[in-house]
Amino acid sequence: MINLPSPNGNNIPLSSLRGKYVLVDFWASWCKPCRMENPNIVAEYNKYKSQGFTVYGVSLDREKKAWTDAIAADKLDWSHVSDLSFWNSEVVPQFGIEGIPFSILIDKEGKIVAKNLRGPALGRKLAEIFN
Repeated sequence: MINLPSPNGNNIPLSSLRGKYVLVDFWASWCKPCRMENPNIVAEYNKYKSQGFTVYGVSLDREKKAWTDAIAADKLDWSHVSDLSFWNSEVVPQFGIEGIPFSILIDKEGKIVAKNLRGPALGRKLAEIFN
C-alpha cells in the first residue's frame, strides 16, 4: 500500500497503523480547501485518538519546508508522509486521486469503510464507530 518518507526521512508504512481506525488524508500545504478542513480533522482526532483512531497524512507537496510548516501551523499531530512529488506521487494513480482533499477511512483490519468524509460527515461516521 503506502510506504513513504516522513518529514524526518524515515519511511512510515500505512500497515504499521493496523489495529486502529485510520483516516488516510491526502492533502497539501498549498491546497486551501485542505487547510480549511484541517481544524475539523484535528477536532475529531483529539476526540477519538484515545479510542483507537488516528490520521495518516499523505501530502502532495513539492517543497519540504512548506509541508512541515503547514503541519506545525495547523497542529497536525499524527503521522505524515510524502515523496514530495506533487501530482507525480506514486499514491495518485494508486488511489485514483483526481483532486484534494481526498480521504479514505480504514478499519482495524485495513478495509476501506468510507471515502471523502469531510466536515460533519467525518464526525458522524466516527460517532457511529466509537459511540
